Amino acid sequence: MQEIIDFIQTAYNTKEFIPLHEPRFNGNEKKYLNDCIDSTFVSSVGKYVDTFEEQFAKKVGSKYSIATVNGTSALHISLLLAGVRKDDEVITQALTFVATCNAISYIGAKPVFVDVDLDTMGLSPHAIKSFFEHNCELIDKKCINKQTNKQIKACVPMHTFGHTCKMDELKEICDTWHVEIVEDAAESLGSYYKNKHTGTFGKLGAFSFNGNKIITSGGGGVIVTDDEELAKKAKHLTTTAKIPHKWDYEHDEIGYNYRMPNLNAALLVAQLEQLDEFVKNKRELALKYEKLFTKIDDIEFIKEPKNAKSNYWLQAVKVKDKDKRDEFLEFTNKNGVMTRPIWKLMSELEIFKDCQKDDLKNSKYLVDRVVNISSSVQKG
Repeated sequence: MQEIIDFIQTAYNTKEFIPLHEPRFNGNEKKYLNDCIDSTFVSSVGKYVDTFEEQFAKKVGSKYSIATVNGTSALHISLLLAGVRKDDEVITQALTFVATCNAISYIGAKPVFVDVDLDTMGLSPHAIKSFFEHNCELIDKKCINKQTNKQIKACVPMHTFGHTCKMDELKEICDTWHVEIVEDAAESLGSYYKNKHTGTFGKLGAFSFNGNKIITSGGGGVIVTDDEELAKKAKHLTTTAKIPHKWDYEHDEIGYNYRMPNLNAALLVAQLEQLDEFVKNKRELALKYEKLFTKIDDIEFIKEPKNAKSNYWLQAVKVKDKDKRDEFLEFTNKNGVMTRPIWKLMSELEIFKDCQKDDLKNSKYLVDRVVNISSSVQKG
C-alpha cells in the first residue's frame, strides 16, 4: 500500500498531511468579499445573493434557484414544497449522509429505506419498483403503504459522491405511483445523467456548499425548480414567511430563517466561476487513480456509471472485504493520508432503526468495502 501513499503525495506535491477534501480559493473570492463588506450588505439582502441565484440556475439548467443557509435546509423546504407533511412517508436510500433523513424527520415524516445499485451507489430503480409492487397500492392516486397505511408522498434519491442515479427509470416508476421526486443533489454539482444536470429531474432539487463540497462558501445550499409558484413559495418560506413591506413586520405562516447571507453568496459567485475547471481537474485525477488501481490487486477504483458524467466529488475505491477496508484505513491515515469509510447505514442508527426497509443487500455490501481517498482539486 506504500505505492498508494507515494502516488497521492506526488499528486498533491507534499509530504505533509493530506486531507480528504479541502477547498480551493483561486479566483475572485477576496475581491467579491471585500466588495460585499464595503457595501455593508453582508446579511441576506444584497446583489451577490441575486447574482448567485441567477447564475446557478443557468449553470444547472433550471428556471429558478433559491439560495439557503445550507443543504439540509434546502432539502427540508423542498420536501415541504413537494407536499410532504407530518406522518407521511418518504422513500430514500439507507446509504446516505444523515442530512437526507434529518430533513425528512424535521417535517415529522418517516423515511423508508430501499436498496441502491452497485454501479451507482444510488437509489435502485429495480428495488423501488419491487418495493412498490410488494408493499403498496394506489388509492385515489395516492401511494399507500399497506404495511403502515401511510401515504408515501415523495422519493429522495441521493447522488453518492457525485455519481448519478438512474434518474429516468426512477422518475418513470415514481410517476406511475404518484410519488414526487425530490433530488438530494448535495454532492453532485457538475454531474450529468444523459446530458441533463442532477437536481433537475424531479419537481425540486437541493444542493450543498459545505466546506468539503466541490464549491463552497463554508456553508450554504440552494433549491432548484422549474415551477414559478414553487420558487416564489421557497423564497417566502426561507425568509421567515414575511410579507414584503417597507416597514411592517407581517408573517402569514410558519416560516424559516434559512436565508443565505450575502457574504456567503459573494464567495459562491467566485467559486461558481471556477466550477468547470474544478470538475475537469477532478476528472483528470480520476483517470490517474483508475490507472494506478488497475495495477493493484483486490482494490477497484469506482468509475462513473453508464450514461453519466460525474464530478468525482469524492474519489472512492472498493476493496475485497471489511478486514481489507479496515487495513486500508489504518495504513493510510497512519501515514498522513486521510481516508474514510462510507457512512454507516441510516437503518442501523438508533434514531432510524425502526424504519421500514428492504433487504439492503447492496448497501450492506458497499458499506463493508468502499473507502474514500484524497479528492481535493490538485494545485497547478
